[in-house]
Amino acid sequence: MDAIIAVLSKNALVTALAVTGLMMFVSHLLSKYLTKGKLQSSAIAITLGLVVAYFAGVYTQGTKGVSDIAIFSGFALLGGAMIRDLAIASTAFEVDVKEVKKAGKIGLIALMLGCVVPFAIGVLVAWSMGYRDPISMTTIGAGAMTYIVGPITGTAIGASSDVIALSIAIGLIKSVFFMVGTPLLAKFMYLKSPRSAMVFGGLAGTTSGTAAGLAGTDVRLVPYGALVATFYTGLGCLLGPSVFFLTVNAIFG
Repeated sequence: MDAIIAVLSKNALVTALAVTGLMMFVSHLLSKYLTKGKLQSSAIAITLGLVVAYFAGVYTQGTKGVSDIAIFSGFALLGGAMIRDLAIASTAFEVDVKEVKKAGKIGLIALMLGCVVPFAIGVLVAWSMGYRDPISMTTIGAGAMTYIVGPITGTAIGASSDVIALSIAIGLIKSVFFMVGTPLLAKFMYLKSPRSAMVFGGLAGTTSGTAAGLAGTDVRLVPYGALVATFYTGLGCLLGPSVFFLTVNAIFG
């Protein structure tokens, strides 16, 4: 057993890939037999991953979830920013440019509303929770956009670590909500075409939530929703520490 653990620890990335594959297989079985295919396996897998990361963090009293356990240290690379961004960017390669053009003005409007509305709600929630300084309000509002925009904005404007952590938590809750809720509400939202997927991606914003949610609805829609959601993330990272922060500072500063 010690020899096996040593081999797995030395080949941590391979171990992480194998464990991920096993979790996907289990999630596929749960999706097929427990939810009758109504909840897509990727959404189940991501939710299971978050649960495992939480309990691993409690067990190790660490800061990196399951990767704090030596045998699973490969998850630090597999789940890191480099491979994450590569996976997000790769979804755009399946996009048909003709379909993108069909989004037109409504896609642009959806993108702008998707940025402004969550940010405004996040700012109001922060204010109601007692965070009255513009830096904290802006960081939490940016977190309501996505868990990527929140920490980037907070770091740029000098937010405290606890506020940045709160912005990440808010973004994660939003992401999980779209992962799980999108397949269940797809018919209500008329998610049937590439154009509707792009509008949805612009309104939802969270790339991981959009991709997993659309995968549970119709895997052919994933590239279109993820493309706009990825652009949403970049736009949010630009607006958060600049226009949005200056606006909040002018109103509440």
